[in-house]
Amino acid sequence: MKNTEQIRLDEHYTGKKNWLKWGPYLSERQWGTVREDYSPDGSAWDFFPHDHARSRVYRWGEDGIAGITDEFSNLCFSVALWNGKDPIIKERLFGLTGSEGNHGEDVKELYYYLDSTPTHSYMKHLYKYPQAEFPYEELVRVNRNRSKDEGEYELMDTGIFNENRYFDVFTEYAKADNEDILIKITVHNRSTEEAELSVLPTLWFRNLWSFGLTDEKPRLELITEKDAKYIKAIHPKLGEYYFYFEENPRNLFTENETNAKRIFGLTNAHPFVKDAINDAVVNRNFDLFEGKTNGTKFSPVYELNISGGKSHEIKLRLSKSKLKEKALTENFDTLFSKRQNEADVFYNELCVEDTELKNIQRQAFAGMLWSKQYYNIDIPRWINGDPGQTPPPESRKKGRNHEWASLNNEDIISMPDKWEYPWYAAWDLAFHCIPLAMADPGFAKSQLILFLREWYMRPNGQLPAYEWKFSDVNPPVHAWACLQVYRIEKKNTGNSDVDFLKKAFQKLLINFTWWVNRKDHNDNNVFEGGFLGLDNIGVFDRSSFIPGGGHLEQADGTSWMAMYCLNMLDMALEIAQTDNTYEDVATKFFEHFVYIAESLNRMGEDWTGAWDEAEGFFYDILAKPDGTYIPLKVRSLVGLSSFFATLVLDRERLKNVPDFMKRLKWFRNYRIANNSYLAIEELNEGEDILLSLTPKKRLEKLLNALLDPAEFFSPHGIRSVSKIHEKPYSVAIDGAEYGLQYEPGEGRSDLFGGNSNWRGPVWMPMNYLLIQSLLELYKYYGNSVITACPADCDRLVNLDQVAKDISNGLISIFQPDADGNRPVHGNNPLYRENPHFKDLVLFYEYFHGDTGGGIGASHQTGWTGLVAELIDRVGKK
Repeated sequence: MKNTEQIRLDEHYTGKKNWLKWGPYLSERQWGTVREDYSPDGSAWDFFPHDHARSRVYRWGEDGIAGITDEFSNLCFSVALWNGKDPIIKERLFGLTGSEGNHGEDVKELYYYLDSTPTHSYMKHLYKYPQAEFPYEELVRVNRNRSKDEGEYELMDTGIFNENRYFDVFTEYAKADNEDILIKITVHNRSTEEAELSVLPTLWFRNLWSFGLTDEKPRLELITEKDAKYIKAIHPKLGEYYFYFEENPRNLFTENETNAKRIFGLTNAHPFVKDAINDAVVNRNFDLFEGKTNGTKFSPVYELNISGGKSHEIKLRLSKSKLKEKALTENFDTLFSKRQNEADVFYNELCVEDTELKNIQRQAFAGMLWSKQYYNIDIPRWINGDPGQTPPPESRKKGRNHEWASLNNEDIISMPDKWEYPWYAAWDLAFHCIPLAMADPGFAKSQLILFLREWYMRPNGQLPAYEWKFSDVNPPVHAWACLQVYRIEKKNTGNSDVDFLKKAFQKLLINFTWWVNRKDHNDNNVFEGGFLGLDNIGVFDRSSFIPGGGHLEQADGTSWMAMYCLNMLDMALEIAQTDNTYEDVATKFFEHFVYIAESLNRMGEDWTGAWDEAEGFFYDILAKPDGTYIPLKVRSLVGLSSFFATLVLDRERLKNVPDFMKRLKWFRNYRIANNSYLAIEELNEGEDILLSLTPKKRLEKLLNALLDPAEFFSPHGIRSVSKIHEKPYSVAIDGAEYGLQYEPGEGRSDLFGGNSNWRGPVWMPMNYLLIQSLLELYKYYGNSVITACPADCDRLVNLDQVAKDISNGLISIFQPDADGNRPVHGNNPLYRENPHFKDLVLFYEYFHGDTGGGIGASHQTGWTGLVAELIDRVGKK
């Protein structure tokens, strides 16, 4: 029997009711994005800084704290706060720009996604707001003066949370119906002393009228009736909504329009500009607003004095329907309790039983679902400008992303991190869809199909990477993600959505062809690709000019393409179980995989390169114009990526594809006759068949490196670069030295902005792929492959147990140890000892290679949310 939340999902995906019309789709940072950048030199951070955000209108979206908006971001709601000391009200999250941080951009706030159902019928968010003046200047100054060798200076480091002098601000949402949303803001004073706080729940319309994008300006109007006051929101596309709020002395209206005087030194047409409410609150002067009862931005101001240890609750409601005067009293609390209980039922069925693991899983799912965001960019309009507006610089027509003229995005998309990365990243999104498929397979499938549509994919088949450079090349993991989502849904619900696979397969064929045509330099099935998402993992930037004027034959580029072949083969075979017209294309991908496997395993025959038999590892090769080759002997995930290309062709499926099997046998016999590389080591009638990029003997050697604590095997997962490189590695190329060193924490390189490090830390997505590959190998080898884990110890285990060991190490990052420390939070006493911190979990971008401490983007639940699926796999009884 389906629970209430699952019924809502069914109603949504069958078209009965649009439960996803409203959600947490408001960005947490619209300023400093490429979308809002109209500078001649593409300096997005400088063109629209945080200091402008309160006063200047956005063109392509909106932002706020704990906010919601509709699916086209027309009407927005979020929470603003003022502690009586800050120079500005807290309307949006603060952080450092790429140039201000010693390790790139970084949010400097404490906030947590605590809960959300897939339909957002219930959501909960926590923001921790200091009672002392927020240290804006100190955070910028100290971080700017720190070197790459030092850690980041965080908000906690300022001491501002000492003695619990802060507010916990909980924002909760409960949907009475798909367009009737109850809102509750609960503020707890965690100090022992009374403290003042102004709470400004803010409702506003996104400004499209200033850009000539709508003929009719929307408006918010204060309606006063005998027993109630409420706001009527009127929008030409949304229609009418009603906003109900508890009575208070101040109701402030202004316009969501740029303060031209402050930003550009020009005269304002009127005083009711975007930051008028901010200025009134901070200056405690509200004279301007006397008699003002309409606008496009509205905030009721609740001026509170909360005793130490006490709390205050504010109730609001946004509804499509005009409700009775008891909109905030009648059944309000009952409905909230009901939605919370429904959320509990949903997650009790989805999550494991263990209380601590369930807490981690639930916050992981909450982060995944809160990280949905409205994303809008229309490249032709962005390049040429809006009608009647000042045109962008001419340099734009040959600048960033100008070749993506077909790209026009306006969708709700799963973001990596709505502050640090408030723009989609195609390969990140593929990993997001794995945990999303557990909670909402419909949304996961729609995301994967979306990126294959004509307004995302270029006509030549390339998928867009991310807005800073849509043409960057990320690993081709889209097909893999489609299969994972398909199988998760099939396992959890029994639904075999072969139509989804068919729809994806046709477009993936185009993308695969783009890869083959663009990234195989010598037409020999050895692939390049560039940085392939691994940023600074090489001794030089693999996306830029290659030293010596040659080209890089990448072990991982070739491995990714072998994996892509096997994913397409796997997908074709799955579809062919009910549609035999796919057998031929399955054969095509089988044969293509064999050619790639042959190339990688023979890349190094005539030089010390790709596979080094003595060292038992795969390496990149620099091919120089004079025909010489230089192996780049960095022991990293690049060499381990050969694990990813692994597929067991199970005998049950093979029974249903006789033409495929006939061709496979012929092709193998043909290659035997011609003394060619086989790829299939064993072929026995009626048995499973293993396709692997790594032959068994080489697999065993790679396992020695993978599971060696002195190399890749850390207590908290597999490192991105071997610890053997604590002793720096260097290579001479045309008289210049290039090298790297094992760096388990923050990177010391400026490559890719300096905010990402692949030279030692643990990265969840790559670990997840390794685990998947080990489990696939176990399906074939069973107990015939036994290895020491960790390496060089007496504990001998099969590959299934190896996968569990790595999984448990990754999960342990988020679990409290015997002393109450979660490795993710480092040895932070607040998280260890404070009852208001100890159950909170952050899902960082990557993790320290030795300690498991969280590094990089602090809310990148995106691919780090994969831990929810790992817990499901190893934590269920």
